[in-house]
Amino acid sequence: MGAFVLLYKEHEDETMVVYRYGPKEEIMGKIQLNKDTKLFSEIEPIQDSNHSNKFYFDRAAQRMARCFIKEGGVFPDKMTFES
Repeated sequence: MGAFVLLYKEHEDETMVVYRYGPKEEIMGKIQLNKDTKLFSEIEPIQDSNHSNKFYFDRAAQRMARCFIKEGGVFPDKMTFES
């Protein structure tokens, strides 16, 4: 089974970036990356019992980490995780 996660940037400054994440626009949580500590935090979980928040959180974090490490810290307004 493949994975698909939408990510929409809500806020970014010098120290952090916040994205909404989830399987579709109607079902989303919020994740934050602290650029200084390189730690991810869950601001708001996905509020849907049919979808695993951990599953989507982990993949959103993985996609954001790729932006931070491999793409020079460039965080686009919209992106996806697909596998």
